[in-house]
Amino acid sequence: VQLQASGGGLVQAGGSLRLSCVASGTIFKINTMYWYRQAPGKQRELVATITNTGRTNYADSVKGRFTISRDNAKNSLYLQMNSLKPEDTATYFCVEEVQVGPNYEYEYEGQGTLVTVSS
Repeated sequence: VQLQASGGGLVQAGGSLRLSCVASGTIFKINTMYWYRQAPGKQRELVATITNTGRTNYADSVKGRFTISRDNAKNSLYLQMNSLKPEDTATYFCVEEVQVGPNYEYEYEGQGTLVTVSS
């Protein structure tokens, strides 16, 4: 299974970006999906979570500005980021709990996509 993240880039403060993460390979089912981020010199931070039933959770720092969503038919995960701030600058990683068979679940991580927000 491979996760391909995309959508990062350079944006001015107040702008928007939409990150995508597409899973490919032998996939029986994708359970919980996550977006993490890591800024230079800082610890990795959990940004948002979405379960296979669509329940979402967000870090306090992004609530009201970011929206996580998924398209199960396309094995895709998204992160709509609005009202971006310089402190949102980081490399964003998608992580997914993927069942490759009825009884086998593994965690996979994408390669990361860089988001840079200028002030």
